[in-house]
Amino acid sequence: MEAIKNRYEFVVLFDVENGNPNGDPDAGNAPRTDAETGLGIVTDVCLKRKIRNYVEIVKEGEPAYNILIKTDRSLNDKFAEAYEKKGIDAKKKNADDIAAAREYMCSNYYDVRAFGAVMSTGSNPCGIVRGPVQLNFARSIDPVFPQEMTITRQAITDSDKFKENLDKNGVLTEMGKKNIVPYALYRAEGYVSAMLAQKETGFSEADLELLWDALINMFEHDHSAARGKVCVRKLIIFKHESPLGKAPSVILFDKIKISKRSGVEYPRSYGDYIVDIDREEIPGVELIEKL
Repeated sequence: MEAIKNRYEFVVLFDVENGNPNGDPDAGNAPRTDAETGLGIVTDVCLKRKIRNYVEIVKEGEPAYNILIKTDRSLNDKFAEAYEKKGIDAKKKNADDIAAAREYMCSNYYDVRAFGAVMSTGSNPCGIVRGPVQLNFARSIDPVFPQEMTITRQAITDSDKFKENLDKNGVLTEMGKKNIVPYALYRAEGYVSAMLAQKETGFSEADLELLWDALINMFEHDHSAARGKVCVRKLIIFKHESPLGKAPSVILFDKIKISKRSGVEYPRSYGDYIVDIDREEIPGVELIEKL
């Protein structure tokens, strides 16, 4: 398939209600926050995981849509498979062989075509690929106030511990903790480089449409008791008429302003915000709203 010919930037707005969109394992899995501003954070790694998971669900078993970064096999085993499929002897490999193995990885793994990968490990290296799709950390529009809720635990795995936690009425008394953000609206910004798609991975128009679909639906198959109600609210895309682009990304991102409605001190719903989009045309750039 032919690589994309247009540069893109995009903005995704998503919110969380009574959930933890991205816990920090170094902080007891509390919601990530900026220590100075109190703004909530969702990492790019977290968002890419949601995209990978969605692609795997909708394209499971289809050629060219495997996912490299997941916990099924070691990466080195997958790199070795590329050598095997290409008929390359790893002991006699040269630069052309590594390039052929890299091309195999790009052709067969969607996340390599999209995000790139470091595949230079082990005895079957497949090189390093810079991906055309990149995302920034998502940040909340306003400071978040994570809350640690105490919950009772009704299922105990250890039999001795089970007996220890029964009160005089035979009721379990063990407690647990649950971290939530009562409400927050997050903004994530991203980029799609046509130049890297053409020179590095072959990221195609079909891949691009799948990316938009994944961004819109990335939380729809990821609901859990821990994450609460997480929903994508808006996807705004800036399409350039050329591979190099017609305007700096920062100018395009600044066309989207988000503010609280008058009288709202503590937002508790998407309707508490106003999303203002400057629709004044920039020559060579088309604004597209997918949601």
